[in-house]
Order: sequence, then C-alpha cells, then structure tokens
Amino acid sequence: METQQGYLLVVEDIPDILKLLQATLEFKGYRVVTAREGNEGREAIRKERPALIITDILMPKMDGFSLVHQLRLNTETRDIPVVFLSATYVAPEDKTFALNLGVIRFIEKPVDFDQFLPTISSLLAEGAKSAAEPLNEVEFYDQYRKRLETKLLQKNTQIARAEHLLETISEEEKASFIASLHQSRNERAEIQKLLDQIHQIIESYNLKD
Repeated sequence: METQQGYLLVVEDIPDILKLLQATLEFKGYRVVTAREGNEGREAIRKERPALIITDILMPKMDGFSLVHQLRLNTETRDIPVVFLSATYVAPEDKTFALNLGVIRFIEKPVDFDQFLPTISSLLAEGAKSAAEPLNEVEFYDQYRKRLETKLLQKNTQIARAEHLLETISEEEKASFIASLHQSRNERAEIQKLLDQIHQIIESYNLKD
C-alpha cells in the first residue's frame, strides 16, 4: 500500500522506539520522516508539510506540548493532525490539555500496534484536521506549568518508592530495576528543566503587565 496523502512525521527521542515506529509504519507502506525532538520536527515540516504527525510528549529541547502549540499559532500549520504518544502524561488532565491544544488522538505507551495502525489508517482516510483555536501564550504556559508541576510530584514519589524497594530486591532483579530507576531520574530532570523554563517565561509575561 502506498499512501497518497503525504508522509507521516514521527517525533520521538528514544532511538529504539523511534526505529520501531518507523519500521512498523514503513512496513505498512507509509512514507515516514523522523525527528528526535520538536525543533527537528518543525524543520521537517518547513521542508514539506506532513499528512499526520505522531509525537511523543516528554522530549528534550522542544517537547510535544510546545511543538503542537507552535504549530497551532501558525495559520499554515494549524490544521495538521497530531497524535500524541506518551507513557508519562497519561492522567485525564494531561489528555484534556492535549485536546485543548488540538491533538486529535492520545495513545498511551507501550503502543498496541493492533489498535495503533488502524487508528492511523482511519485518520488518514478521514482527512482529519485539528479544529481547535490556539490557546494564547498566557493560557498555554499556565496550563503547561500545572501539568509539569503535577508530573514532577508524581516522579518524585515514584523515584522515592523505587529507591526504597531497591534495598529489598534480590541481586538478580537489581540490574533491570536500576536501569528503570535511571530512566525515571532522567525523566525527572527533563521535567524539572522544562518547568524552570516555563517559570522564566511566565515571569517575563508578569513583568510586562
């Protein structure tokens, strides 16, 4: 099968997941362009408009929330349909924020390809487009800050529990457990970095008022 609607842009910072998504979609006949974070995704979009964007949320430099917000502010890219993939932002409030930004589907990781592939096919067949009006800058950053603060609290709780459990598990289990803990700490650092950036932006808006 060859799609006639254009290419699929997949934005994901974890190499193994990016390769899996690309290989699976290409096997189904889609033309796929990949990017490792939002800035790379925007550069690909400038070169050629995609039929659909499939993006992770938690990424360095520019994450999924910021990517979609920037697309919605531009009239030339406002109606490009976006599908979110996430293992971190899965609370109802996260999904509501995503829908407010104009995301048309929210899929939790790990991806169930038996459901994922028909969803992508259906969206392309429908010619689905975002119909959401873009949030203004103050609304976006205020809602974004709340999501990051909640996620940081959750990550701190998760890591504290894992560090406590680490003292009780067997040596055979420790290697995989430590790898998971390391990933969680990296995610916490990324969330904290994003939150610091958002606080600075919000403060700059407050100084203008």
